[in-house]
Amino acid sequence: MFNPNRTAKLFGISVLAAALFGCSQDKAADATAAQADTKTVAITAIVEHPALDAARQGVIESLAEAGYKEGENLTVNFQSAQGNQATAGQIAKQFASDNPDAIVAISTPSAQAVAAATSTIPVVFTAVTNPVEAKLVSSVEGGGANITGASDALPFEPQVALIQEVLPNVKNVGFVYSPGEVNSVETLKALKEHLQKVGINLIEAPAQKSSDVAMATQSLVGKVDMIYTSTDNNVINAYEALAQVAKEAKIPLMSSDPSTVERGAAIALGVNYKDLGRETGKITARILGGENAGAIPVYTAETLDLTINTKNAAEQGVSIPQAVLDRAANIVE
Repeated sequence: MFNPNRTAKLFGISVLAAALFGCSQDKAADATAAQADTKTVAITAIVEHPALDAARQGVIESLAEAGYKEGENLTVNFQSAQGNQATAGQIAKQFASDNPDAIVAISTPSAQAVAAATSTIPVVFTAVTNPVEAKLVSSVEGGGANITGASDALPFEPQVALIQEVLPNVKNVGFVYSPGEVNSVETLKALKEHLQKVGINLIEAPAQKSSDVAMATQSLVGKVDMIYTSTDNNVINAYEALAQVAKEAKIPLMSSDPSTVERGAAIALGVNYKDLGRETGKITARILGGENAGAIPVYTAETLDLTINTKNAAEQGVSIPQAVLDRAANIVE
């Protein structure tokens, strides 16, 4: 027998089921859309130290400002090579296999490893002094196929002028560096050329590994009036050991990495790596937005930070002129 009440109930259940099914489809579609909108950025560095860590932090902050927020619509995968070039190569191959939306490579060794691993995934390097010499790009105007980035190349005239201002009678400057790092070799050539122009000798102290840095520094004792260091990753990784030798020998220590004044340098004039990372993040955001990496010109840092540690200077036997102190962006006591 026909039961109108039962039929109505069945109809109501059917409508409810359809509504629930439609709702679940909508939620699934929303989830799929959200997943599709999420970008993945892989970040690698040859080693973790304050300057490179600051660059990485700057990248992530800048991406967030551009609307790519980690944990919301951005997944970040970071891996450090712990100073090992073979590990850098393994990380690069893994990242290439993962196929992220972009790879950010911090330092020349990591950038070279990633460039060798992929010719299709967009690569953004940072903290690379000479990307052309490192064969990452053919031109800083934008000629890297799938590669672009931000350079920490330094103008050497201000460095040499500061050396002379702090030590007017300087004759010999020591340089501790890793001969296996393109950045460091290029810095060596440029620094030597600029020092020679003003009658100052550059004495080299090569260190193949971080464990060799203290011994290399020791070889300069009695030969130099000052020791200069760049952003060489092996050297930065063992900076406290280098600084201890300088302190014991009363040799002023100058650096192009502002973060080293907390670790032993008396004075530093160099790139702000947090700011460099932020510029790198801006470039990465443009790529995530659809721009071609190879068409974006390489950014080069435009300003230098002067940072002084008066305690380290006193322990190394140097008095920083007042005119230099007055120009400092940061003074650590």
